[in-house]
Amino acid sequence: MAVYKETVKMETLAGKPTYVDVTASVAAAVENSGIKEGVVTVISCHTTCAVFSEEFDHDYTPAGDTYLQADLNAGLERVFPEQHDWNTYRYPGLRHFEEVESWPNLDAWLPGGDRTMLWNGDAHLRSTLIGSNQTFEVADGKLEMNGLASIYFVDFDRTRERTRKVKVVVMGE
Repeated sequence: MAVYKETVKMETLAGKPTYVDVTASVAAAVENSGIKEGVVTVISCHTTCAVFSEEFDHDYTPAGDTYLQADLNAGLERVFPEQHDWNTYRYPGLRHFEEVESWPNLDAWLPGGDRTMLWNGDAHLRSTLIGSNQTFEVADGKLEMNGLASIYFVDFDRTRERTRKVKVVVMGE
């Protein structure tokens, strides 16, 4: 069995969940792998991000989200409301802040020492619920997808802009 890996990087936004259609990148990795029959797994490298498959939606909200993305956001908001204060979630606790504040690259995590940059308990819980990876079939050297299906990476952490990545691992013959 052969194994092939690629990393896909993307920029995400502050202020709202960021959805990125990574279908074309995954399909390209499958073709680059030379593997004809097997599976491809798409893995988020971040604990506030998720990977899922959903139909491509042709309708958009004024904010630029597809209707399915907006509906998913609304549903997840009911389950895990956005964290806007110290009382929404137990996370992050004092020990977590102390640990983060001991890291050498503190400004990357708490710009200007602003502890509210860790108010992302909702993002952690949402990504746990959706899941951090998905596996798809590779058939005849191509990503096997159903009709309008797309593969989405979503960053639920709205605290700041970031560079994010997913790993694409193709395994087979």
